[in-house]
Amino acid sequence: TGGGTSNYAATLNGAYDFNYRQGSLTWDNRIMAEYGITKTKEQKFARKTNDRIELNSILGKQIKETNWYYSYFLNFKTQFGSGYNYFEDMDGEEQRIETTKFLSPGYIQTGPGFLWKKIAKLKVNFSPATARFIIVDNAFTSVPGYVDGDYFGLDEGESVRFEVGASVNAYAKFELMKNVSVENILNLYANYLEDPQNVDIDYTLNVLMSVNKYITANFTLQAIYDDNAVKGFQIREALGVGVTYGF
Repeated sequence: TGGGTSNYAATLNGAYDFNYRQGSLTWDNRIMAEYGITKTKEQKFARKTNDRIELNSILGKQIKETNWYYSYFLNFKTQFGSGYNYFEDMDGEEQRIETTKFLSPGYIQTGPGFLWKKIAKLKVNFSPATARFIIVDNAFTSVPGYVDGDYFGLDEGESVRFEVGASVNAYAKFELMKNVSVENILNLYANYLEDPQNVDIDYTLNVLMSVNKYITANFTLQAIYDDNAVKGFQIREALGVGVTYGF
């Protein structure tokens, strides 16, 4: 009879919001951390299915008695562990080459702007003067034969790329029906200094379905477009049942 292949997969997701308000001043913060792996018996190495650390922080000063605020935001993104390209050698053995790791790349975006916030679960921040820093380990940009721009847009031997552009960060969370919540996170960025028409997109959809206080089903869809990394859309989907603890 036909048989299968032993395998395992695991994903850990965490999100924490800490917000402050006093009078017309607001400060909203959100940390997200995700890490997932999978491995089959036939594979020599375990492989990542997800890896992200992200911090979003927005400071706002309300404009009179409206839903508009003067704002200043900070966004930071990187990953926990190394990423690899996998291949087979001449003997058919699986090998891998490290291509990314913690803070390679790391993204920092910051700048002043305007925040529209109806409630904590519905807000949009627009910053027309956003500074962005892309940080990498220059070991990746110093290999023989390196071509400028190949590694997240950096030139040979560089470890930091600086950009100035415009950004839009939007967040919306609502109840679709009883025990089903939908969360949307959208980040857009256009670099004024190079190809401003190539807008970087990072969109995440999270659907959380509660069975009871501790058991949930989760669906995640993430779509990324960044032509400094890959000239095309990157799509990630995950569906699972797990244990959730809220506090």
